Amino acid sequence: MKFGVYNAILHDRSLPEAIEVIAKLGLTGIELNSGGFLPPVHIPTFDDILSSDAARDDFLGLFEGTGVEIAGLNCNGNPLHPDPVIGSKHAEDVRRSIRLANRLGQHRVVTMSGLPAGEPGGRRPNWIVNAWNSGALDVLDYQWGVAEEFWREVDREAADLDVKVALELHPQNLVFNPAGIRELVERTGASNIGVELDASHLFWQWMDPVAVVQDLGPLVFHAAAKDVRINPAAAVYGVLDNRFRRLSPDEPRTNLGGDEWANEWPKEAAWDFVALGRGHDAVYWSTWLSALHVVDPDMLVNIEHEDVSLGRIEGLEIASAVLLDAALRAGLSGSGMS
Repeated sequence: MKFGVYNAILHDRSLPEAIEVIAKLGLTGIELNSGGFLPPVHIPTFDDILSSDAARDDFLGLFEGTGVEIAGLNCNGNPLHPDPVIGSKHAEDVRRSIRLANRLGQHRVVTMSGLPAGEPGGRRPNWIVNAWNSGALDVLDYQWGVAEEFWREVDREAADLDVKVALELHPQNLVFNPAGIRELVERTGASNIGVELDASHLFWQWMDPVAVVQDLGPLVFHAAAKDVRINPAAAVYGVLDNRFRRLSPDEPRTNLGGDEWANEWPKEAAWDFVALGRGHDAVYWSTWLSALHVVDPDMLVNIEHEDVSLGRIEGLEIASAVLLDAALRAGLSGSGMS
């Protein structure tokens, strides 16, 4: 196995500086953002790489002698968004990322399944959390039709270029659990669409990431090491805690495409994203790594840092120490670990 970092947390510095940070952590991979919700900050020559061997070789040369390699691309977004300003852009980012991966000798692109509107002509995505009534199933029938057409085409493109697309099981997407990915694969006949096993979104849905790995087996293509802490407020508000606040234009906020923005996280939330080890200890993570190793001994496992209580480097230091400790506990020191 190879361990690295998803680079979004290091977008505040240059690619060579980000590589240096990762190498000092004792990790060997960097998962590069290539579009979607975030711009490809560390791939400024994206278009040139797609068409020029010289540009590709120059970019790959940045990694030579560093001990750090590219460990997949990431274009998380909503390629099925009904607003073409968002959906069409994110869909094209997925296709472009697949082509870029092929050019860079990569075989994994991480993204999300996306979420359409609930009916033809709808303007906003519609997430059916629990389809207890027939109207909700009508919505899902429509949404699956939209998703099936898009992902069947993407699967063909990915297969032609020897790239596997790993969908994060992320709520507010059509595919957010094992049943969803199985339905997508069955509907499309996909061979190159599977899962990025991000443990964090499974934890807060009260799923066990180890059990999910064992259940999905070869459908797990890639993994993200991110933890969640369930807080006492969950006893009152539940894990579907929805006390978000809209941020005004004069406050710092993250654009998600078009005129959609990330909201402020609830105060004293039911749960929080935390650095590895602050929700589950190294013993737990060792069982998770062991399960992933059974599926694919060469699995790429990348830290994603979204713990807002920690600085950028501080959070990576804590997470990497736990991840490497977990790998040793799992007996994986001979599997690509530095």
